[in-house]
Amino acid sequence: MSCSSRPPARLGVLVSGGGTNLQALLDAADADPRFGGEVVVVGADRADAGGLGRAKERGIATVVRQLSDHPDRATWEARLRADLEAHQVEVVVLAGFMRILSGAFLAGWPDRVVNTHPSLLPAFRGAHAVRDALAYGVRVTGCTVHLVDEQVDHGPIIAQQAVEIRPDDDEDALHERIKRVEHTLLPACVKLLCHDRLEVVGRAVRIREESS
Repeated sequence: MSCSSRPPARLGVLVSGGGTNLQALLDAADADPRFGGEVVVVGADRADAGGLGRAKERGIATVVRQLSDHPDRATWEARLRADLEAHQVEVVVLAGFMRILSGAFLAGWPDRVVNTHPSLLPAFRGAHAVRDALAYGVRVTGCTVHLVDEQVDHGPIIAQQAVEIRPDDDEDALHERIKRVEHTLLPACVKLLCHDRLEVVGRAVRIREESS
């Protein structure tokens, strides 16, 4: 089946904050009739996540699963997975989702959970990557889009793009420039996933030629 004739992949997007990467994904799908994916549900671990409002404005289903509402992390994660499965999600996109997911969750979508991180991994893993890059004094940082495994910011890398650090940068200014790169790179990588063009060999991700 050609890329143009296959049905769109069903995307589930998980957010914790404002949802600018979600918006970039929605905009990319709108602008490209060959994008190959459709966001069918947006999930959040916070009821006040701004990304939920972006989804509701588009008529996209939303779910909220707050860790504090569940007896333990395993129960929370199982219910979040069930939420996505109820919408027949085929690709999971972590768009600023600030929770670690276990192998039990990831097993539902092998090599089809993707994350974006504001550094050139493996440098500056964790929640404070932009701050850490500035503190270390590096001249270049950037963003990485990668497949998710059980370790934090560790899975096979799909794509990276560098962002130069300017002498007058503070954390907010640098992060905003990284986000502008993320808003292009993440949708491009999700499109590849939607068209089954990624092959994982060890830690390397190879991009298959597009079928005719």
